[in-house]
Amino acid sequence: MLNGFLNWAGHGVLHASAWQIVLYTLVVTHITIIAVTVFLHRSQAHRALELHPAVMHFFRLWLWLTTGMVTKEWVAIHRKHHAKCETVDDPHSPVARGISTVLLRGSELYRAESKNQETLAKFGRGTPDDWLERNVYSRFVWQGVGITLIANVLMFGAIGGTIWAVQMLWIPIWAAGVINGLGHWWGYRNYASRDNSHNVFPWGILIGGEELHNNHHTYPTSAKLSLKWWEFDIGWAYIRLLSWFGLAKARKLPPQAKIGALQPHVDLALVQTVITNRYDLMARYAREIKRAMHAELLRAQAGIRSQGAGSRGQWAALRAARKLVTRERETLDAKSLAVVDAAAQNSPVIDKLLRMREDLKAVWEQSSASAEQVRLHLQDWCQRAEQSGIAALQNMSLRLRSYQV
Repeated sequence: MLNGFLNWAGHGVLHASAWQIVLYTLVVTHITIIAVTVFLHRSQAHRALELHPAVMHFFRLWLWLTTGMVTKEWVAIHRKHHAKCETVDDPHSPVARGISTVLLRGSELYRAESKNQETLAKFGRGTPDDWLERNVYSRFVWQGVGITLIANVLMFGAIGGTIWAVQMLWIPIWAAGVINGLGHWWGYRNYASRDNSHNVFPWGILIGGEELHNNHHTYPTSAKLSLKWWEFDIGWAYIRLLSWFGLAKARKLPPQAKIGALQPHVDLALVQTVITNRYDLMARYAREIKRAMHAELLRAQAGIRSQGAGSRGQWAALRAARKLVTRERETLDAKSLAVVDAAAQNSPVIDKLLRMREDLKAVWEQSSASAEQVRLHLQDWCQRAEQSGIAALQNMSLRLRSYQV
């Protein structure tokens, strides 16, 4: 009997090899990641896609067994994150709380906010509220992961406890730490969204596509997170597969900027097209500012060689701001704003570009303006840009007037 017990404790009922145990762990944690990104995030939090009831219930059951997360709590906290992004009310912003806090204590921040009844009432509407949710999934939160622990130990023996620990840590490390932490701290940005979101990596495989965090914050209601041709979103691949079987349907996708013939006049249709493609437009504007800054730095360097130290201050002011001028003013702190303003004071070109950028943004930020007022504003902007003598502004106006209606 003792030998039998030791044999089971060492190998479980499956007698799985080391590589089979590793494969099993990777598969079950991957399914958990897909359940989070497809069901909790895209379907429930943002209503970006519709899922067949059978698929929804599979994900709900799986998450109960492998994470103990309650759908309403997760959805409410995530929606609040978007609504209060990078402020003191953001449940897990590294900008407001510090990167080390979010990386190391992300799960603690989640648990603390999940007890905030005001958050759940305001941001948790529309989530499942059936008998199973009320009497099983939300009521017996830890019983589900307890069942998984027992199943793992039965199948694999003592090492099943280690597999279970990996499963329990997978979401807190990858989602709470990497996405909520690094996703708002480090990486690259396709779009100048009004937060500090970054794409951690262009190929979203490990975290189900959530690596493309800046893309998501730019188009939060999109079921697809990859936007550039060289980006990959495995979560979207699974959605396409489910759609092929009639088990899922994307409700919204990001707009695709289409360039056509140059429009001779700014009409209301063009205004609407510009507003729809505003993120693409501002991303290109940032690239134009970057090119203009490079040209201004070269000009300042030439001035140092010809005029001596008199131009050195101009060059230093521009160089200090070269990585800041492409960012939205709302995302800069007081110190960074002072650096940008100093660069603008030392370069009429940069000053004009930054002022015109704010003026262009006002086109879609004028909530009280009539459609005709917005059209006239955009038309005036194009005229001033093309008459400015600044190549970057002229390029932007031509790009704007070439959006296909």
